[in-house]
Amino acid sequence: MLTNRQLIVPYILPYFAYVGIASVPASVLGREVSYGVRLVAVSLLLLWARRWYCSLGGPRPVWASVAWGVGAGIAGAALWVALLAPFVSADGAQAWTPTAFWLRFAAAGAVVPFFEELMMRGFVFRLALQWDQERRKGSRAALQDALDGRSLDEVRPGEWSWAAVLVSTAVFAAGHGVAEWPAAVAYGLLMCGLWVWRGDLVSCIAAHAATNAALALYVLGTGQWQYW
Repeated sequence: MLTNRQLIVPYILPYFAYVGIASVPASVLGREVSYGVRLVAVSLLLLWARRWYCSLGGPRPVWASVAWGVGAGIAGAALWVALLAPFVSADGAQAWTPTAFWLRFAAAGAVVPFFEELMMRGFVFRLALQWDQERRKGSRAALQDALDGRSLDEVRPGEWSWAAVLVSTAVFAAGHGVAEWPAAVAYGLLMCGLWVWRGDLVSCIAAHAATNAALALYVLGTGQWQYW
């Protein structure tokens, strides 16, 4: 059984690969090439690392977790728009080309939910939980003990603590722009709630995919490109 420290690279590499490619200016790659590269590169990394990932399922039926996840995800999209609205403006927002839009749609709906939920709720949440457990036991090196003496597989389905919720939500929000922080905090709490209630990552991944897809279709249908 691998320790948490040994699992860092498989869990975080797809996330940082996606962010790294995204950081290349659009004037260099272009949106179409950027999202095409992200789709291919990150998909390959997820396939490579799959042997080290924790189980996505839990004690409850997968179909029910997917259904509840999709419902929560659609609600999450509405919540995201409502909380982001005061901080964005339609001024200067421009429509994307169809190719760029659908490539981003594919990435946001099929790739991002997997690597973000695996990293945020699969790794960060569980590591923070185990750090909190070690801290409560009186360890003077709680983080080191959680990294080198514990494994993610020890976490029971739905197991949680406030420290795990707050740390994982803060890390999730930090990966978004400042204007998105209120929405990202609320969404991070929603995903933690799904984990606690359903006890699996399937519901979180399904919710994240539904949110991203619903948001994309809302933007396309309304022309509100400032949310994109």
